[in-house]
Amino acid sequence: MTAPPPPLVLAEFRDPDTLIAAARRAREAGLRGLDAHTPFAVEGLAAALDLPTPPLRRIMLLAGLAAAGFVYALCWYSAVIDYPLVLGSRPLHSWPVFLVLSFEAGVLGATLAGIAGLFVSAGLPRLNHPVFDGRGFDRASQDRFFLAVSDPEADPARLEAILDGLAPLSVRAVAT
Repeated sequence: MTAPPPPLVLAEFRDPDTLIAAARRAREAGLRGLDAHTPFAVEGLAAALDLPTPPLRRIMLLAGLAAAGFVYALCWYSAVIDYPLVLGSRPLHSWPVFLVLSFEAGVLGATLAGIAGLFVSAGLPRLNHPVFDGRGFDRASQDRFFLAVSDPEADPARLEAILDGLAPLSVRAVAT
């Protein structure tokens, strides 16, 4: 039996500066599971939310190196061990020829790992999120700024007390 998801509380704001201030206050108050939904990119929002750096770059690097190493080893094995042909007195281990295939395999491996990592980190193929059920949330793609708090200790009254003085347009719980 799985645990129920933590409650989701949405705070709605008119402008990005207030959203950034609200995110800082919520983070300083110890709330976890902060997320923001805005109609355009807001500079400084990632720092205000204190989002962790995703490990996608390292994963892509390791996958690319592994794919390149595997293809290089495969080329070496096939040319030196499995089917050695001496043509024009060239050496069996002709590494410059192997590098082209290894490079291409490395790029392909890193690309496939990046695509898979993007899907996993975005939580896809999840087709619906509880935040979409929030009243007025469709304005997040037009002119409103939302701070979503997914914390077991989050409730609208506590979040409203934390955001006191920032004048959110609304603070409400969303059924999960």
